[in-house]
Amino acid sequence: MRIMGLDYGSKTVGVAISDPLLITAQGIEIIRRKDENKLRRTLARIEELIVEYEVSEIVLGLPKNMNDTIGDRAKLSLEFQEKLERRTGLPVTMWDERLTTVAAKQAMIEAGIRREERKDYVDKIAAVFILQGYLDYRTNKETE
Repeated sequence: MRIMGLDYGSKTVGVAISDPLLITAQGIEIIRRKDENKLRRTLARIEELIVEYEVSEIVLGLPKNMNDTIGDRAKLSLEFQEKLERRTGLPVTMWDERLTTVAAKQAMIEAGIRREERKDYVDKIAAVFILQGYLDYRTNKETE
């Protein structure tokens, strides 16, 4: 059993997968599309990854506004959640992703990744931060 983390963007979806023990998250790929509304291939690729990694649950980033309200981007993520649940039959947990992209960019700066190359990795790293936050939450909840 593994958990998949997704960072859903207008033209990309960053994908991360947990290890089998549900301790760590690893970025595996960025799914790209030309048009925001063209999701058929994106959903098909997610399904392939679910089978390949034996995923039993999905965590999807919810980009709330800093004042904790739901904006347009978050509404699109909630619509994507419904599509994922219908298509995969798996539970999809929404996870507050505020500042994950900022954290991902900072991590790349600290790792010495050149500015021109950061856009190639930011969504995948943001998906890792989303999933790792959820895994840590689960672990802490279990130990309480």
